[in-house]
Amino acid sequence: MSLKKLAIAVLVLLGVGGLLAYQLRGRSGVETADGGLPKTLTIASIAYPYKGQQTYAGLTQRIIEQGWLKEQLAKKGVELAFFPVPTAVGGPLINEGFAGKRIDFASYGDFPAIIAASGGVPLKLVVPVGRGQNAYLIVRKGLTANSIADLKGKRIALHRGRPWELPFSKLLDENGLKLADFKILNINPPASHAALASGDVDAVFLLSDAILLEQKGAGRIIWSTKTAPSDWKMRAELFARGDFVDRHPELTQLVADAYIRAAHWSSQPENRAAVIDEAARGDTPVSVVEKDYDEPRVTWRDRFSPLFDDFMVRHYRSVADYTFAQGLVRQKVDVDTLLDRRFAAQALKNLGLEDYWQPTATDSADAKKPGAPRS
Repeated sequence: MSLKKLAIAVLVLLGVGGLLAYQLRGRSGVETADGGLPKTLTIASIAYPYKGQQTYAGLTQRIIEQGWLKEQLAKKGVELAFFPVPTAVGGPLINEGFAGKRIDFASYGDFPAIIAASGGVPLKLVVPVGRGQNAYLIVRKGLTANSIADLKGKRIALHRGRPWELPFSKLLDENGLKLADFKILNINPPASHAALASGDVDAVFLLSDAILLEQKGAGRIIWSTKTAPSDWKMRAELFARGDFVDRHPELTQLVADAYIRAAHWSSQPENRAAVIDEAARGDTPVSVVEKDYDEPRVTWRDRFSPLFDDFMVRHYRSVADYTFAQGLVRQKVDVDTLLDRRFAAQALKNLGLEDYWQPTATDSADAKKPGAPRS
C-alpha cells in the first residue's frame, strides 16, 4: 500500500475505534442545564491491565496517584473520569472520542492528532511532554540484514496509522526507498510480536517492545531513532478539544497545572526509580525501560519538559509539512492554530517553575547519520 493510501487505512482503524466508542458514552463533560461547568471532565490515555486494574501510560498515571486534579475539580462540583484506551486501537479511538465530544482531553501521539486536526477536529495541544519516544526496527532471528536497504522485498510488519509510522517513512525516504519496495503487513503490535517470533515476517517496526523481543531472543534490533535526528521521534502530548478549552479555560488550566506538576515530580532524580517502575508495569520489564531511556543526548529532566520551545515547535511543523507533502492528509495542519501555549506557560508560573526547564533551540549533534546501523 502506498503512503498516499494511508488515509484510507486510518479510516478503517477509525471504524474499529467506533466499535469501542460506546464505552465513552455517558462519561463525557455534558453541560449542566444552565450552561455552567460540565458534570464530568474526561481524560483519555493509553492504558493496560496491571494486577487487576487499569494502569495508564506516562504522566496520566502519576496524576491519578497524586489525586490533586480530582480534588481541585471536586471543589468545583466536577467529576474527573479517565478513559482507558487499549494500545491495539490507540489514536483512532481517541480521535473518535474527540470528534464525538465524548472526551475532553487525551494524552496521545502526534501523528493521529495531526490526522484528526486535518480532518476538522478542533484540537489544541495544551501541554508538551518531553523529547519524544524512540522507535526500533527489529529483524527476525537468523536474518543477516543490517540496514533497511537489506530488507528490500522482504516482509515487514507495521501497524499503519500509528505514530511510529512517521519515523519509518522518514527512514525509507532517507534511504531512497518506498513502501512498495517491501511487503508491508498491517498488523498491531501483539500480532507482530508473534509473527516475528514464528518467522512469519522478516522485520517489525515497533516502540520499546522491540527491546523485549530482542531480550527474548526473537530478533535483533538493527536501527532506532536514537541514531537519527531527534525530531524523527514520535511525540505524545496532552491535547484538548478546542471548544472545551474556549468554554472552560479555568478547568483547562487546572488540567495543565496537574500535568506539569506530574512532569516536575517525574523529572526529579530521586523519583527516577519510581517512574521506571511505573513504566515497567504490565508485561514490560524494568530492563526494557532502562535500555529505552539510555540515551545520553536526552537528560532525565528534559525527558519531561513541557516547554513550547523551538525544538518542540519545529517538530510539529515538520510533521505537518511531511504528512501533507506525502499525501497522508488532505489539508495541511496550521501548527500555530494547533499549539495553545497559554496554559503551560501559566502553569509554570503557578507552580514557580519558570526557570526549571531550559529551552532547546537546536537538534543534538550527537545523532549519527540517519539510517546508519545501530552500534
